[in-house]
Amino acid sequence: MPGLIGKKLGMSRIYTEDGNIVPVTVIEVGPCKVLQVRTIEKHGYNAVQLGFGVKAKRVRKPDAGLYKKLNLEPAVVVREFRLDEVGELKSGDELKADFFTEGEKIKVRGMSKGKGFQGVMRRHGFGGVGGTTHGQSDRLRAPGSIGASSYPSRVFRGQRMAGRTGNDKVTIANLKVMKVILDKNVVLVKGAIPGAVNSYVELIKK
Repeated sequence: MPGLIGKKLGMSRIYTEDGNIVPVTVIEVGPCKVLQVRTIEKHGYNAVQLGFGVKAKRVRKPDAGLYKKLNLEPAVVVREFRLDEVGELKSGDELKADFFTEGEKIKVRGMSKGKGFQGVMRRHGFGGVGGTTHGQSDRLRAPGSIGASSYPSRVFRGQRMAGRTGNDKVTIANLKVMKVILDKNVVLVKGAIPGAVNSYVELIKK
């Protein structure tokens, strides 16, 4: 099994044995229920479909029928993890925080915070014109020239300009698991992870 679904609860800090302060992200991991198991023989690929949380209201009728067939409660978040071999996993199995061990390195994938429409200075880190000299009184945060007129007479694809910022799928690798709190199904991961508080993330073993 490559990973689990988690919920970002916020950030904190802990002390290591040698007295150093380490910033950590608090992630509620599971319990994740195995909803369906995909196999090469039946579906063409091996994967495990996990559900996190219990969704009591506003369940679509096709989904409600599926959960009734599986004899499981509707999940708030559903993710599918591909793997080489399914093993002995079956529908209804529960995976918790003990899936991870202290000291191991993992990857965390989530949606970054959405910033809306932003200018080039915030979106790409442009420095501006650097002052108000030479008549630049109202162009301090402008992007500047985006292309010549005679050639190429167009704007190149990928030109850094203003636009929608954030709300992208981001993966942070090599994050260390600092602590696993089994009774609360909580994992403390060193450093920051993408997403806002209460957003859902995927924790993937390397």
